[in-house]
Amino acid sequence: MSNRILNRLRRLSPASFLLFSFIAAMLTGAVMLMLPFSTTSGDISFIDALFTSTSAVCVTGLTVLDTGAYFTFFGQIIILILIQLGGLGIMTVSVVLFQFLGKIVSFRQRMAMQETFAHTPRKDIYRLIKSIFIFTFLVEGTGALLLFFHWNREFPAVKALYMAVFHSVSAFCNAGFALFNNNMMNYTGSYLLNFTICGLIVLGGIGFPVVFEIYNLAVKKRGKRVKISVQTKAVLITTVILIVSGTLLFYLMEPDNSLKGLPVTGTILASFFQSITSRTAGFNTVDLSLLSESAASLLVLLMFIGASPGSCGGGIKTTTFFVLFTLVKNRIRGNTSVNVFKKSLGKESVSKSVSIVLLSITFVILVFFLLLMSDHFGHKEIQNADRFISYLFEVVSAFGTVGLSMGATTVINSLGKFLLIITMLIGRVGVLTFSYVITSAEAPMGIEYAEENLMVG
Repeated sequence: MSNRILNRLRRLSPASFLLFSFIAAMLTGAVMLMLPFSTTSGDISFIDALFTSTSAVCVTGLTVLDTGAYFTFFGQIIILILIQLGGLGIMTVSVVLFQFLGKIVSFRQRMAMQETFAHTPRKDIYRLIKSIFIFTFLVEGTGALLLFFHWNREFPAVKALYMAVFHSVSAFCNAGFALFNNNMMNYTGSYLLNFTICGLIVLGGIGFPVVFEIYNLAVKKRGKRVKISVQTKAVLITTVILIVSGTLLFYLMEPDNSLKGLPVTGTILASFFQSITSRTAGFNTVDLSLLSESAASLLVLLMFIGASPGSCGGGIKTTTFFVLFTLVKNRIRGNTSVNVFKKSLGKESVSKSVSIVLLSITFVILVFFLLLMSDHFGHKEIQNADRFISYLFEVVSAFGTVGLSMGATTVINSLGKFLLIITMLIGRVGVLTFSYVITSAEAPMGIEYAEENLMVG
């Protein structure tokens, strides 16, 4: 029986191997959280344990229970391990463990890592993985030190250190889990905490391939003229534009709502924080229940775009958004090819980007519709006027593995929780990867039929 299972695992495609690795981690985490000493009450339902485990492994941050109050120290450590495991990537951790034990890393594991962390084939994939681990723990350590200085004035040294480590890992992995019942709303005006958390989120969200390339350019090729890849340019430019535009728009939309009562510097800082965290992390320093519909719609868009490829975040990714924008720009100019930075993007990249966006929109709409339908089988705590935007916000937050919530997650029924669990999983592994696993069958290669045009637009 065991040999049969092993043989089936060996025949799995890299996409399937990645998906089932996440599922295995989610189920293992759920079992660990159901242990009597994981919760303060000694009891937790399977659906709540699975939801929390999935949210941690998929580095989302959506919660149905108060992490700081409901879970014991042991339970919080389990959640922290799941966050770190999900943030680094299960494949990455398993490869490092295999190498440490002197075991052979399978071809499928190497292919899964190749697809996750490299936009072009690399011979030094192991060096990249090693660099990811070093970079992760250096950044998380630095972040924890800075946060320790912040909380050391408020808590005893040991507790301050624990809080610093937990939130540093949660921020860098773009998880958004917090040990406070109101997230980070008590620290809206703290420059040290806001900039530290924001720095961790950005470094964890721009993608390890970009960080790896920037490091090589800055350290190992000093004085030499080097070329920056289109991947890195696209990620950095899109990230800066989204942060700046998100900050400005949130600041203009919310002066009489979530930003009301804050000083001018506080409103700018809160807008900046919310612009960064909304794309992938899920922390908040303002009350999201007070958001205007325009601001909620802005955050939905930012969450849908998400982080960058090869990072800890979800969403359609910044590069997909960049390719789509570049495609439209070139079509308006009458270009048949998609040109950017004096390069032409490959047809595979363009078609893949379009497919990701269309599949993602379709999937979000489907889950949103099913979540609204689930109300007929359970609660009706949320009024009809607020249900539409609240549920849409929740679904996109789960899909983008963000974790921001307008309150719907804490009151949805078991069916709604299961829908969000599936959404978080697909958002983490990628909607296109998931579709490959579901269809499984590959299209025949090399076959091309006669062309025929359709009237479009």
